[in-house]
Amino acid sequence: MEGLLEIVLRRVMTRGSLGITTASGRSYVAGVGDPKVRIRFTTTAAERRILFDPELYLGEAVTDGTLIVEQGTIADLLDVLMAQPNSVAPTFTSRLLFWARLAVRRIAQFNPRGRSQRNVAHHYDLDGRLYSLFLDSDRQYSCAYFEHPGQSLDDAQLAKKRHLAAKLVLDRPGLKLLDIGCGWGGLGLYMAEAGGAEVTGVTLSREQLGVAQSRVRERGLERRVDFRLQDYRDIPERFDRIVSVGMFEHVGIDHYGTFFRKTRDLLADDGVMVLHSIGRQDPPGVTNPWIAKYIFPGGYIPALSEVLPQIESAGLVVTDIEILRLHYAETLKAWRERFMAHREEARRLTDERFCRLWEFYLAGSEMAFRHQGMMVFQIQLARRQEAVPLTRDYLVAAEERLRAAEFNTAAAPLRLAGE
Repeated sequence: MEGLLEIVLRRVMTRGSLGITTASGRSYVAGVGDPKVRIRFTTTAAERRILFDPELYLGEAVTDGTLIVEQGTIADLLDVLMAQPNSVAPTFTSRLLFWARLAVRRIAQFNPRGRSQRNVAHHYDLDGRLYSLFLDSDRQYSCAYFEHPGQSLDDAQLAKKRHLAAKLVLDRPGLKLLDIGCGWGGLGLYMAEAGGAEVTGVTLSREQLGVAQSRVRERGLERRVDFRLQDYRDIPERFDRIVSVGMFEHVGIDHYGTFFRKTRDLLADDGVMVLHSIGRQDPPGVTNPWIAKYIFPGGYIPALSEVLPQIESAGLVVTDIEILRLHYAETLKAWRERFMAHREEARRLTDERFCRLWEFYLAGSEMAFRHQGMMVFQIQLARRQEAVPLTRDYLVAAEERLRAAEFNTAAAPLRLAGE
């Protein structure tokens, strides 16, 4: 079996090289040149499983400690592997598994209310101190917007909120704004404080809701901001503006029609909506099985070809689409570096296995955006095409107004654990 794995690795490794030591103690190099990354298997079972289903079992082997990175880091390993042109489904069995998963993906992504809440709790109801170790001070757990090279994570996340607020055309105070998937409340608070909106935010995470509500009380914004534990499908009101960031990935392909029909019903006749979501540049596919099992059960990253027809059927008008390409790779890099800097604190909160799992998740996600066609799209929507200015010039002026307003807010950032 180790011989078959060597054949596959030698065929896959066409850029750079990888040093491998098998469970039996034999060493070889796949690729050309002196390897910067060397790995060692501790069991033949790990070699066999990775050969059978690398997308699932590579992450399991790293997490369980049956694959050890002896030179370099987990991120270095995933960088060299995921940069290979033929790294996705490199074996016959992995290709068969891809088609099998594609055939049943609608079952895996079926997310009625109860299942949606369980899936959200799996990831977002972890100890809040863990997220404080690697996120920015506002706990923005979505793609930042890097306006220039070298911009700090906190500044890039602020720029993301500003960019979204500008696209929402907050041209007068008191607009009623809905934040679907409000997280820890940072975006909603920004829309209220800098944007002058009256904000309703909904989430399915009890952990996030508690933090968001406490932040409202700290700022004295109870009359202008209302965060709820509520499914978007159960919201009764109508709103002038709707924003959703990092939530659409959890909707599930069978529910896209419901999502856009519901948001159309929630949106005022002259309203504006912005949807911010991870997407894929490739045709429709499947969720990575390791991510689906350990990180985001029920989640799926859509292709635009799956999203736009549902928008059209719902009767919404697409007024703008922007693609953010490497912004999420840089965001994940910053998260990974912060997590590794606080790894010992994370281990005390959880355990060593969880730290390996989380490091693999952050590094693998980063490399997917660098090498495997992942991106972020922002789609601006309206019920009427005249709801949005005819050119993008308004965005520059809106962001300048928001920058000025940011200096007058009473923001009290969440601090990293231990500070």
